[in-house]
Amino acid sequence: MASAAPIGNLAECYANALAIEREAAGRSAQFAEYLEDHGELATAELFRRLARFERQHVDELERRTAGMPLPALRPWEFSWLDNAPAEQVDHHFVFHLMTPHDALKIALGAEKRAQMLYEQVIATSEDPEVQRLARELAGEELEHIAWLEDGLKQVPRPLVTEEDFEPLFNH
Repeated sequence: MASAAPIGNLAECYANALAIEREAAGRSAQFAEYLEDHGELATAELFRRLARFERQHVDELERRTAGMPLPALRPWEFSWLDNAPAEQVDHHFVFHLMTPHDALKIALGAEKRAQMLYEQVIATSEDPEVQRLARELAGEELEHIAWLEDGLKQVPRPLVTEEDFEPLFNH
């Protein structure tokens, strides 16, 4: 989810933010629908709330950039599921195996990568307006990170190794 080239101006920062927020809104809505279909209502509601907030961020960013020419970005730079083009990942397979814990971890990783991108922009940009926008965006990501970390505390971690199963059989 990191930009291939450093973000040097306001248009580039907005373009990256829009791509990240659009991806997050869409993926959160997908996760909410999947989890709801599988009876995981509490986690689905968290993802619905995230999708609403991400969509609000998109709307606000689109309002701010109305009439501003934005650079085109490659969509896979903002993928939640991998760092490669979407055609290299079987998303249906990922969804088939996904638990609420998995969905939350995927989303948390994406939010952390976005927050790190904005922190990098703050540290490397010489433009005070770009730094201001990056600080604002990083703060929003930190809020989402906190929600997801709280959500992770509410769901069981999947059993994935033999050591995970041992306590179940050795009472």
